[in-house]
Amino acid sequence: MADIVNLRQARNQKARAEQERLAEQNRTLHGRSKADRERDRSIADKAEKFVAGHRRETSGDADCPEVTPKHAAGFSDKSDA
Repeated sequence: MADIVNLRQARNQKARAEQERLAEQNRTLHGRSKADRERDRSIADKAEKFVAGHRRETSGDADCPEVTPKHAAGFSDKSDA
């Protein structure tokens, strides 16, 4: 004879198994420890500061005149030699 199956319970059990499978997949894809996240964030911050410090022009300052080496303070066309 066949086993008697409650369809509501079978449907709910199947849905729970699917949710657990998706949760496991997300844990493997996105699961990182707090230390890993902070380390990556600090590395990204240091890289951004490094790049920002070496930019030739300031970002967002449209009203500032362009600063070139000839016009910058401390630079002159005369040789110090």
